[in-house]
Amino acid sequence: MPSTSLDYMMKLSVWEGGITLAKVQIKVNDNGSFRVTGDVELVDSQGNVFPAKPAFSLCRCGLSKNMPYCDASHKGKFESVVRVPEAE
Repeated sequence: MPSTSLDYMMKLSVWEGGITLAKVQIKVNDNGSFRVTGDVELVDSQGNVFPAKPAFSLCRCGLSKNMPYCDASHKGKFESVVRVPEAE
C-alpha cells in the first residue's frame, strides 16, 4: 500500500499555572478513512502546512486521488476493521 509521510502536531494552549492540550480525536472508520477532528496542524514531509480545517478525513487505503485526504476511492476496494483490544 502506498503511504505518505505526514507529521501531526497538536497545538498547545498555555494558561496560568500550566499547559493544556487542545481536544483532538482521530477515529478509525471501518473500511475507510481516519476522521480527524479538533485543532490539528497537518504538515507534509517537507514541513509545508496544509490549509487548516476543523475536521477532515485522511486516506488509509492509498487509493485517493486527493492525498493525503480521503476521496472515498476505497469504497468496495478496501477492508480494514480496527478495534481496541479487550483488557485482560
